[in-house]
Amino acid sequence: MSEAYLPGARIGVMGGGQLGRMFAMAARRMGYRVEVFTPEENSPAGQFADLTRIAEYTNEAAVRRFAQDVDVITFEFENVPAETVGWCAKSRDVRPAGAILHIAQNRLREKDFLAGAGLPIAPYRAVRNAYELADAIEQIGRPAILKTAAFGYDGKGQQTINTRDDFDEIWNASSADELVLEASVDFVAELSVIVARGADGATKTFPVCENIHRNHILDLTVVPARIDAEVEHAAAALACAIAERLELVGLLAVELFLKPDGELLVNELAPRTHNSGHWTIEGCATSQFEQHVRAVCGLPLGSTEILRPSAMANILGDAWQNGEPDWSKALHTEGVHLHLYGKQEPRPRRKMGHLTAVGATAEEVIARVTKARADLYPEAK
Repeated sequence: MSEAYLPGARIGVMGGGQLGRMFAMAARRMGYRVEVFTPEENSPAGQFADLTRIAEYTNEAAVRRFAQDVDVITFEFENVPAETVGWCAKSRDVRPAGAILHIAQNRLREKDFLAGAGLPIAPYRAVRNAYELADAIEQIGRPAILKTAAFGYDGKGQQTINTRDDFDEIWNASSADELVLEASVDFVAELSVIVARGADGATKTFPVCENIHRNHILDLTVVPARIDAEVEHAAAALACAIAERLELVGLLAVELFLKPDGELLVNELAPRTHNSGHWTIEGCATSQFEQHVRAVCGLPLGSTEILRPSAMANILGDAWQNGEPDWSKALHTEGVHLHLYGKQEPRPRRKMGHLTAVGATAEEVIARVTKARADLYPEAK
């Protein structure tokens, strides 16, 4: 369907996290009503929604009532059950489509899709028992990374295999019944491209993001990425090709490895707004959240022109280890902006908010956001 949903329409959001929160802010500013479906009381997204439906995703009756009450539905994270999205799609447009969510929910399906489309990825093998693990190691070599096929993010469910040969023990230690073994990639940079595709097939990419991870969690993003123009163009082209192949309506984040020889490998896909795109709120003509609203509602896509170099640094729950942080310390640094997600319980490794900085150069904004977080969060130095 290519129907447009104009301001005043009701957008349903599956999921109550911080991505839904920032989406709701953008949508309400544009004149939309937002209804959130989540099992969580007082969710980050629910704090900015017009209405929150609190129920489990497996509650078919509640899901169907939610779908009937809105005009179009999107989701803010991947782990909404495919069956739930299917119930919604019986009566409403779901953008991006449930078939895309189904692919992105499982690393093996995602790798198979990318390989089948002829897109560049690291060698991988499916692993369903200790024998297959041994065989996969023999084919791929070491080091290799063993990952759960489903429900893995921020490094969860991953381990690197260098010299171990105790495959029975490795397999038995996993709680999953399906794993993926991937060749370890020698890369010089981790990049991401967020691409928007409208219901009319129009596409726009945001500037390539350069991402720095710490302990498997995105720590800092800087734009413009410190890469050659040829790499920038190639990364954008890859993202557009994937969006076209998926027949995407909405946003898609494409995570990439840049190898020393300039080759790009696709690492992961996220059919939603993305942590590495938070800088767009202050640094881009159209934020990723407004762009997502535009795409799922059938409006013309906004300009993705970068206004100023920007950097984003995540704030994790570790910052609360000595009590409530002194937010004024971070805001003493010129050009820095604070975003908190309204989560009630700070926990180690939990994303509680982020800082962004704008300035004249990539180096300047990295220095600014790093200093601001260090003042707030000394262990991040």
